[in-house]
Amino acid sequence: MQRQFSEGFWRLADPKISITSAASMAIGGALAARDGSFSWWWFAVLGLAMFCMEVAKNAWGDVYDYDSGTDLAVKPEDRTDFSGGKRVLVDNILTRRQTWAIALLFGLAGLALGALIVFVRELSLFWLGSFALVLGWSYHGPPLQLAYRGLGELDVVLCYGPLIAMATYALLTHHYSMDVIWASVPLGLFTTAFLWANEFPDYEADRSVGKNNLVVRLGKHRASRVLPFIYGGALLLLAAAIAAGALHHYAFLGFAGALPAAIAVRWIWQDPQTFHRHKPAQPLALLAFVLLSAGITAGILLGHA
Repeated sequence: MQRQFSEGFWRLADPKISITSAASMAIGGALAARDGSFSWWWFAVLGLAMFCMEVAKNAWGDVYDYDSGTDLAVKPEDRTDFSGGKRVLVDNILTRRQTWAIALLFGLAGLALGALIVFVRELSLFWLGSFALVLGWSYHGPPLQLAYRGLGELDVVLCYGPLIAMATYALLTHHYSMDVIWASVPLGLFTTAFLWANEFPDYEADRSVGKNNLVVRLGKHRASRVLPFIYGGALLLLAAAIAAGALHHYAFLGFAGALPAAIAVRWIWQDPQTFHRHKPAQPLALLAFVLLSAGITAGILLGHA
């Protein structure tokens, strides 16, 4: 029983998903270091808070997707390591009570760490953190359930782009900068492209229960044609940020993410119906945003050195 609970917890703590917040924190932290203010202690506190909230979000998201029927409707051949939910309820690994207990425990831990950050380090983060918390809950949770209304992708752009990066920067420097927006919106778009790729395997299940994300609304064929514009828009914004002087020209290292993105786009474009069964487009989409973040972060730090 203990082993089963541990398996369920590690599914909810999925590092493949938690890395999204770390990617945004890295950019915010690099800009703070560039501007002469960095604390490993507070960076670690925020990282732990983000981890706790990721676990909580995954837990309550699994409950709501189970209750809606979407996770139950995913066919075995369409299950992947990147889509279909964490499936702790579908696979009978955790009970509903255990899943909600994990959501509550880690949610409260994240809030406690957030309170420490706000009241000890940076009071203005109360408003930014509250907005991020509402968006995080509302991706799956009522009453908004943005993922079911075609707004989940915008939620991801905001949260995993400017919100986490700006919170990191403000925590470390005690002020705000437009350079953070310039640097983090491309990452938010790349992360949304990762989500976009992950919505294809769940298409039939999501459509059957009314989870009307943008891939469901567009249909697989049209959605596959939109994906390159998400990536292309992100890279154009990055180039514009460098040209405008918001980022050092070394931030062009972020274009390393363009290669796995291009391969993923090609595979999804060629076979939007079943690419996930024979092509690793989803792992490449993950690699794309990781390389983008790593390249931008390295470019900022190298330019400051």
